[in-house]
Formats: sequence, C-alpha cells, structure tokens
Amino acid sequence: QREFTQKKTFTSWINSVLAKSTPPYVISDLYTDIQGGHLLLDLLEVLSGQHLPREKGFNTFQCRSNIEKALAFLKSRSLKLINIHVADIIEGKPSIVLGLIWTIIFHFHIEDLAKTLDCTYNQPSLDCSSSADSSPKASQSDKKSAKIKERWKISATKALLLWAREQCSLHGSINVTDFKSSWRSGLPFLAIIQTLQPGLVDLEKAKARSNKENLEEAFRIAEVELNIPRLLEPEDVDVMNPDEKSIMTYVAQFLQYSRNLHESEDDIQKKVTEAMSWLAAQEKKLAKLLIDTENETHYQKYKEMMSFMEAFNQEKNPFLPVLSSKRSKTELCEGQQQMREEWDKLISQINGWKAKLDQMLPSPLDSIEAWLQEVERLQAKDLPDLQDPFKAMLAFREVIVIFKGLMDCFDSHLDTLQSFKNEDEKNMPLVLPEKLEEMKRRFNNIHFTNTNTFLEYHYGLCSAIANEVMLKLNIRDMKYGTKESVETLLANW
Repeated sequence: QREFTQKKTFTSWINSVLAKSTPPYVISDLYTDIQGGHLLLDLLEVLSGQHLPREKGFNTFQCRSNIEKALAFLKSRSLKLINIHVADIIEGKPSIVLGLIWTIIFHFHIEDLAKTLDCTYNQPSLDCSSSADSSPKASQSDKKSAKIKERWKISATKALLLWAREQCSLHGSINVTDFKSSWRSGLPFLAIIQTLQPGLVDLEKAKARSNKENLEEAFRIAEVELNIPRLLEPEDVDVMNPDEKSIMTYVAQFLQYSRNLHESEDDIQKKVTEAMSWLAAQEKKLAKLLIDTENETHYQKYKEMMSFMEAFNQEKNPFLPVLSSKRSKTELCEGQQQMREEWDKLISQINGWKAKLDQMLPSPLDSIEAWLQEVERLQAKDLPDLQDPFKAMLAFREVIVIFKGLMDCFDSHLDTLQSFKNEDEKNMPLVLPEKLEEMKRRFNNIHFTNTNTFLEYHYGLCSAIANEVMLKLNIRDMKYGTKESVETLLANW
C-alpha cells in the first residue's frame, strides 16, 4: 500500500513540475518512463534551472548514458545516492526508483522551501546563525560537512512540521505532531487553507464531518482555489498508518504557495527588469564579438567563443531563478513572457554562432564535422513504431543501409582527424585543441554506441514478428470449421 501511494504521489508531483517545462508533457508509469533517462534530466533541468546535456535517442546505451549524467549531476550537489545504481533504474526497480525520486523531492522541493523559513523553525537541529558552512575549517572537512547536511536534513523536516503546526494553531485545538496520523481527519489541511486564504473554509462545519469528507473538501479547494496539484486522495490519508513522504510532499506545496504570496509584484518586476537588462547587455556583447572577430582566424574565433561562454555561464547564475521560472506561460505577466522570449532568442543566437563556426572549420575537418553531425542525428532518431512490424522492417532496413554507408567512412575520417597537422604555413595553430579533443570524444561515443548491432537486432525482431503474423494469417486462410475452433483462433490472435 505504501509503495502504491508513493508511486501515485511522486508521479503526480513530477507531472506538476514537468507541466511547466518546455514543451510540457505527462508521464503515466513512473517505473517505465524513468528508464530512458530523459525524464530524470528534464525533471532536474526544471528544478535546477540548468541545461543538462543528453543523448537524444532511446537505445540501451543512450538510456544508460542519460541516467549516468542525471546521477552525476545529483552527486555534484553533494547528494547521497546510497544503493542507487544505473542498472536498477533501467530495470525500473520500484524501491530504487521511489528512493531516487524521494531524494530529488526532498532536496529540490522540501529543503529549498524550508530554507526560506525563519531561523526559529530550524532550531534546535541546526543553528541558523552558525557560520559552520562558510568557515574555512568546515570547507576542509568532508566529515563535518556531511554531519551538518544530515542535521539540516532533520531540520528541514522539522521546519516544515513547525510551519504546518503554526498555521493550524491559529484555529483552535488542531494538533499536528507528525506527517502521519495527525492528518487523517483532514482538519490540518483545511486549517492551513483557511490561514493562507481566509474565508474558503468553514472549520466548525468540518469538525462535524467524516475524515474522508474533510480530506476531499481540502484537496478540492486546494486544487481549484489555490492551484495546488492534487497529489493525494482521501483513501491515501485516512488509513491506520499514512505514508509520511507522500504527506510531506503535498504539505510542502502549501508552503510553496505561502512563499509565492509573500513575493510582491514589485519584487518580481525588479528581478525581471534586472534579468532583461543583463540579457540586453549579453546580446550587445555577442553582436560586438561577432563583428570584432569577423576577419579573425577560426582558431581566434573559437577561442573568443569559449571565453564568451565561460563568462556567460558564470554571469547567468544569479538570474537563473527568474529565467527558469517554473510557472507556465499562462501564469506569466507580460514582462516575464518578454524576458523568456529574449532568453530563447539569445540562446538561439549562441547556438547559431556555434553551428557557423563548425561549418567554417578548415578542410578536411569541416567534412568530418558534417559527418559526425549526420551520424549523431541518425543515432538520436526515434525508433519506428513496432505496432506495424512490416512498416517497421522497411524503416529499419532503410536506416541500416544509411548507417552502414556512413560507417564505411568511420576509419578514414578518424585517421584523418588523428593525423591532422594543426598548424598553418607560419606554424600557427589552425584549430583550438579543445575542439579537436571534442571531435575525438564524439568518435569514441559513436564507436561505443554500436548503433548498427542495435538496428540489426530490432530489424530481426520485426522480421520474427512479421513471420509469426504471416503464419497465423495462413492458418486463418482456410475453412474454419466449428464455432469453437473460430473462438480458439480469435483468442490465440
């Protein structure tokens, strides 16, 4: 029961986050959808506001690579991933998947929200006035840092509980002592709603109703009036031992609503104005750089691009919260929509600049770069729909022919790249060494992925399915006989 509730709650929470991504989408089966790695990367991108590189396809190697990248990103944020392995996620093991998603929820949702509360909520588990995290000694001691993080984890849970208790204390004897049975009556949810938006709830009437009626009323009002996604159902909470993690995930949404209430329109507009100013400055800087480097060598142009990108990635960090706002387009004001458009425009210009530089590589690197891009596009292409094995066979056959044709050039292109003399007649470098290393890494990725074997396997699979279908059709192309034999044939089909 607990696993079922967590899966349902976590799936709804993920969908509420991904609804604000671009483009938005919905997952239906957490254990299956997580296996490709794209779900994890999309989720982490929305939550962190950072762009995370990925393999675009869905074959085994690309899925493994994407999951590895997601886990590496989490580890880079000092998150402990105990007994969470790539193979278990690819298999969709329930306990591992739920454990991973809970780690993400707690870190990006609950901890981040708890940190916005007053220091008094975080005591005595962690003294907010302490400078342990910023002191030189603390930064040198991994063990001490780990202890502080563990204390903060306890504190974040306690801070959320104390916040909920305070909201309920304003409405009489509604006592909240945990994230389990304290919530069964539904009254704490209703009390929090009444505190956040007075007038939406009649608590006196609620005290005379059943638990299920109160829970249904609370979840309905929260969804309709506060726009808080409905992560739970009454039957998830009105049980002997409700799931603590599911209730915490849902309660944290009310804290999020509370934080948004306290952020005034003036504060938001100020942040948007600052971000717009920075975007305009970056666009001018990029335009000037393009003009200044117009007559420069490819080496110098690429060097300037890397220098620009390094500064750009550092300077954008303070603006990421507003640039990566989790609100959907319909929730954004005109200024925020314009800011998003300017951001997308700038990113498009940067990507266009990168693509142009790749096209301007000196011969024969330009043709090798074009070949690399073509192979990578083919590898990232979605698999044909296996519902129609005959069409899928033709599609696989076509892709296999194209891929084999491209791979015939693999060795010659790699040899050319490795033997490329990176200097002109004046002994000056033609291409930045970093670019050459990047191209070599891409060759390794193509070789490792072994797409042709993967395509041949799926072609064989479609062929086997098609043969089975033909056999069954041949059986049916005869006199059927009795009604029972026809029903047997139909059931077998």
